[in-house]
Amino acid sequence: MSNPLAIAAVTATLKQMLSNSTNGVGTNLPAEIPNNLNLNSISVTTRPPDVARQTGDTSNQLNLFLYQTIPNAALRNMDMPRQTQPGDTSMPPLALTLHYLLSAYPSGDDDVAGHILLGQAMRIFSDNAILNQNDIRNALPGNDLYTQFERVRITQQTFSVEEISKLWTAFATSYRVSVAYEVSVVLIESARPAKTPQPVLSRGRNDRGIPALAGTSLPNLDAVVMANLQNSAVLGDQLTLTGQNLSGFSAVSFTLANPNLPDFPSILMTPPAVQLTDSAITIYLPGANTAASAAWMPGFYSVAVVVNRTVDGQAQTWTSNQLPFLLAPRIESIAPGNVLTRDANGNVTLTLTCSPAVALAPFDPATDTQNMRFGQQVALLLVPLQGAAAQQIAPQAPPPPPAAPAPPPTSIATLTFQFPVAATQVGDYWVRLRVDGVDLALVNRTVTPPQFDVSQKITLQ
Repeated sequence: MSNPLAIAAVTATLKQMLSNSTNGVGTNLPAEIPNNLNLNSISVTTRPPDVARQTGDTSNQLNLFLYQTIPNAALRNMDMPRQTQPGDTSMPPLALTLHYLLSAYPSGDDDVAGHILLGQAMRIFSDNAILNQNDIRNALPGNDLYTQFERVRITQQTFSVEEISKLWTAFATSYRVSVAYEVSVVLIESARPAKTPQPVLSRGRNDRGIPALAGTSLPNLDAVVMANLQNSAVLGDQLTLTGQNLSGFSAVSFTLANPNLPDFPSILMTPPAVQLTDSAITIYLPGANTAASAAWMPGFYSVAVVVNRTVDGQAQTWTSNQLPFLLAPRIESIAPGNVLTRDANGNVTLTLTCSPAVALAPFDPATDTQNMRFGQQVALLLVPLQGAAAQQIAPQAPPPPPAAPAPPPTSIATLTFQFPVAATQVGDYWVRLRVDGVDLALVNRTVTPPQFDVSQKITLQ
């Protein structure tokens, strides 16, 4: 890798290549080229195009201008080989691609000389498509670009007339015939030190390494199988976890994935609520109206198996990999009923009772000035029977918390939705409750053939 002189080193190297290879080009021209072109003395500059040609300058001139630097997509955010060891943490080098514009200016008014200069310069870059390491080292003292493991390459670019026009318009100067080049890759090393972990002094009790049993390995889960081929479960359902090396399991852990509820405790289910059968574990979720159901919230969970085994007389605990699990809210009742009538303002109000209850955001009466808020994203989906797009409705805010010293509630099972219904929107709808992106299943697969659950059908009048 290289230091911050890398960009300047590339420019200096290209300038030196042109200076060394173009001076004296006039002595090798064919006899047909007039001698008055005077191509034996050529100056190479690296100025912006609007000031490249100084007032009163009549020399033959090549101007090489760096007009853009962009991140290199191939090596961006990539650790360099042999620079970062496994376990190290370091800032990746700054990987850049440089874009140059090469223009020629003849000594006289005849552009033939300028075209000869441009052709000679293009041949130099074509013959030296990979920059020589010694040339890079000698072009600019103090640079170490020549030490990077990636070689620096120069490639001609093709611009359309529109792109050329935009480029020279940005330069705010008259257009000259030019050639664009791309130089990559330039790696500038980060100044931030790498973090290297300390070596391990001992592994396991008495430096004996990790305890292991011959012929066995860690527990592994393959799949979570829902009841009735659904993609989500509800309270009261039976689940099946399939996998390997599940013998000796002690519990099944469910962890709610919700950034708004970071302190939501994991749920451990132990026998008899979980049972091991061959290479699978059967889980019986608590019913909706049991005391155990109060520990659950609808949403996304990760599920894992905890296994206890005895190795060399010592108890060891392992946890399997985690798999996603979706717990959907169940609609227990709809009030005032499945037939809803609009009020005088054309609004419809319905109240759902769901299980498990929806979590509320933590509330401190001493510091919070607002009312209770939902800790989960809640929405009601109305799907017309005719197959039109569903309408998504947000619930009304939770009721204010009780006065101190009564503690504020942590969840709510009653959700109220009020929404306008135009005369053209009356009719039958399927209703679905969505909490944290998990929908109550609309299809009843306990019957053959499967049917829509008629308890989730409402009529708007």
